[in-house]
Order: sequence, then C-alpha cells, then structure tokens
Amino acid sequence: MRRGELDDLALFAAVARARSFTRAAAELGLSPSALSHALRGLESRLGVRLLARTTRSVAPTAAGERLLERLQPALDEVALGLSILADWRDAPSGALRLTTFNYAARTILAPRLPRFLLDHPDIAVEVVVDDRLVDLVAGGFDAGIRFGETVERDMVAVRVGPDLRTVVIGTPDYFKRHARPETPADLKTHSCVNYRLIGGGGLLPWEFERDGQEIKVQVGGQLIVNDEVLAGAAVRAGAGLGYMLEHDVAGEIADGRLVQVLDGWCAPFPGCHLYYPSRQVPLALRALIDTLRWTGSQPQS
Repeated sequence: MRRGELDDLALFAAVARARSFTRAAAELGLSPSALSHALRGLESRLGVRLLARTTRSVAPTAAGERLLERLQPALDEVALGLSILADWRDAPSGALRLTTFNYAARTILAPRLPRFLLDHPDIAVEVVVDDRLVDLVAGGFDAGIRFGETVERDMVAVRVGPDLRTVVIGTPDYFKRHARPETPADLKTHSCVNYRLIGGGGLLPWEFERDGQEIKVQVGGQLIVNDEVLAGAAVRAGAGLGYMLEHDVAGEIADGRLVQVLDGWCAPFPGCHLYYPSRQVPLALRALIDTLRWTGSQPQS
C-alpha cells in the first residue's frame, strides 16, 4: 500500500457514511474541495469508481459499498486502538460543545452537569439550548440531547432519561364550563393552547395512540405560543386545554389542581438520549456519557 493510501481510504469511509462531502469535510476538518480532490485521486489510482455524485447527493457505488463493508471493521479496530491510548492519560480534559432543548437542559443537565464539572476540572463544557434540531457536524457540536424518536438513525445514541408521556390536561373550572373530551376528535370543540414549532414554523400536532391506531390532531384555540412556561400559565388559569409532559404536571394532577383526560390515548415515547456522530469517543465525552447515562434509578428532576 502506497504512503497515504490508508488516509484516503479513511476519507472515503467518512464520505460514504455521511453521504455528503460537506458533512464529512466538517467532521474531518477539511474543505469539501480538498476532500473531493483526494477521493478522485483514490478512484483514479484504484481504477474503480467508488462514489456516485449528483448535484444534491453522494452515495457509494456497488463497488464502494463492497469496499466499505470490508474496510469499516478495520477502521473501527484502528479507532479502538487509538482510543485505548487515552486511558493512559491522568484525567479526561478538553472542551465539549453540546446542543439540547429546554426540557433536557432543565431535567437532565441541570441536576447532573454541575457535579460533572466539579469532578472534572480540566473539562470545559458549552451548552447551547435551542428547541430547533441542528446538524451536529455543521454546527460544530460534539454531542446533542433530544428525545429518542427525533435522533437520526446514523447517530450513536445513549439513553439519559426515562420514557415519557404527553398528556391532555385542564383545570376543574374549565371542565365546569366544558364537557370532557372522550376521544381525540372531541378536541375540535375545545379551546386548546397551541405550540408553534420554532424550526419549521408549523403548529405542533397533538399525537395519540390506542390499540395500534395513531392519530394526530391539529387543535384550535385562542392562544398560540412557542414557550412552555407561557403555555402552562394559560392552562393553569383555565384559559384552555394543554398538551404537556406528564412529568411536569403529575403533582398538580395528583392534588386535583389539574384534571387529566384522554388517558387511554396517551402512549409513552422514548425519553431523552445523548447522541453523537462517531464511534470514536473522546475521553471527555466518554466521561460525560458515564455521568448522564440513565440506569433507571436516578430521580427525574
């Protein structure tokens, strides 16, 4: 094997996995043009086309897929060997950038991140709280925390919180003025507090499931918000029905300040997961994963 060929093969594997020169280049710290030039040189030397390129996408050819199948295990072994060297260091260090959303920042990071910082004084952490889904690689993030069902399949994901449920709730006073809904379709006749998605701009549908049947309902009402605190204030004042995480209102349901309806239609969904784009885990990120990993015994704040 000629000098530098292993590097080019690793570049090919990165592009084949990412299906994008831009994303792979950001991950590798190269420019897209330099990455494309290197791979064209590799294809020329091998005499085989490895990647099918269009103006919008890139994907391995049949030959490229076959090469990736044989190549990836070897690259994983190399990465594992290098990661083992990190265990010889005195302590994890470096900087980590995380992207997450408000709920995870409040319930996952706020209770556990301060202790992590005290235990690892050589690790600096930047947390960007944004309800919009962002591209980790393009945004320069080491990892993110989101609900499990929103994590892309090509990411490595680690559970950091329990399964959750979103429930429909209102005040006793509201239900003195309005009949309780018996099915999700009945919500069409109620005043509901709507939540506008920050990224796409649309209204969040209220999702339900029963006996394998999934239903999404677009509700109406007087108020549309993009802030959960304001939404909760309106619901607690009796201004409409809310669609809120059960964890946030369980105490108020238990003591009668709020009334839950459509319970049989509200199914659990995967809770918060920490995710990252590569099996090559820096020691600092590994330490954070060990701190946040959900074991089923931690209290949820």
